[in-house]
Amino acid sequence: MTTSGRNHRTIRAGLGVVALVVALTACASTKSDNAAPGPAQSTSATTGAPDGSGGPLQILVTNDDGVGAAGIDAVVQALVALPDVHVTVVAPADNQSGSGGKTTVGPLTVTDATTASGYPAKAVHGYPADTVRWAIDDHGIDVTPDLVVSGINFGQNIGPTTDKSGTVGAARAAAARKIPALASSQGLGNPPTWADGVAAVLAWVAGHRDALGAGAPGAPLVLDNLNVPTCTAGAPRGTITVPVATDGAGRDQNAVDCTSTDANLPDDIAAFTHGYITVSTLDPVSTTGTTAP
Repeated sequence: MTTSGRNHRTIRAGLGVVALVVALTACASTKSDNAAPGPAQSTSATTGAPDGSGGPLQILVTNDDGVGAAGIDAVVQALVALPDVHVTVVAPADNQSGSGGKTTVGPLTVTDATTASGYPAKAVHGYPADTVRWAIDDHGIDVTPDLVVSGINFGQNIGPTTDKSGTVGAARAAAARKIPALASSQGLGNPPTWADGVAAVLAWVAGHRDALGAGAPGAPLVLDNLNVPTCTAGAPRGTITVPVATDGAGRDQNAVDCTSTDANLPDDIAAFTHGYITVSTLDPVSTTGTTAP
C-alpha cells in the first residue's frame, strides 16, 4: 500500500465538538423512520444547499460491522442532524469485518432494514465493497453520492492491517468509482467512546464540505482513513495527519495512552497509541481486493 506524500502533520484542536455531537444526536433521534425505503428511494434531512448548487450534500453511509451495529447508527444520527445533508444507508446485512475489498460474483440479494435506532436502510447480503457496487453500479439508490462514509467501525484500522479492513474496502470501492470517501474507525474499548468518533467524522466533513460541494462538478477525489482512540484516561490529544505504518512488528496497537506527551509520531500506529486521532490518505488501489462466489 502507498501512503500520503504528506509528511507535514497538522494538529487540530477538537475540544467542544463532542458537545455539538450530543446536541446533534439528540436532534437526530427525532428524525428516525421505521419504514424502510423502496429500491430507488433514500431518506434525508434537507433544507436546501447554501452553495447555490440546488441540492444538499449527498452522503452514502456503509460499514463492515453490519447494518445493525452501534457505530453506523451513531454516525448516521449525527450526519442526519446536519443542515443541507441527504443521508442514504446501504450496509452489509451482517458482520463482514476483515473482508478487505472482497466482492461477490453475480447478483446481490438486498433487503429492507433499519439501523439500531430505526433509520431506514438497505441490507446487502454480501461484502462491504458490494454495498457500494449495488448502490452505484446496480443503481440501487436514486442519488449519486458526493461522499461515502464507511463506519464507524468498532476497532482501529491502522498500520499493515489497514488493507484487511472491510471498512477501508468499502471506502476504496467508492474511490474506484471516483467518489470521495472516508473510512472511520473507533479504537477498541469497553465501552468504545462513540461520541469521540462521531465528533471526528463531523469535523472531517465540515473541513471538506466546501471542497466537496453539494453537487459541485470536479469534486476532489479524497480517500482518507480516520482512526479515533478510546481513551481509558484523558481524551484524544487532537487530530494529526500521518502516513500508514508499513511495519507494526513489536508494537502493541491496543496500548493507547491519551495522557502521553510523546511528540515522536512518524506514522499512524505511533500517533494513535499516543492518544491522537489519526488521518491517513490512502491509495485507492489495494492488493487485497478479491472476488468470492
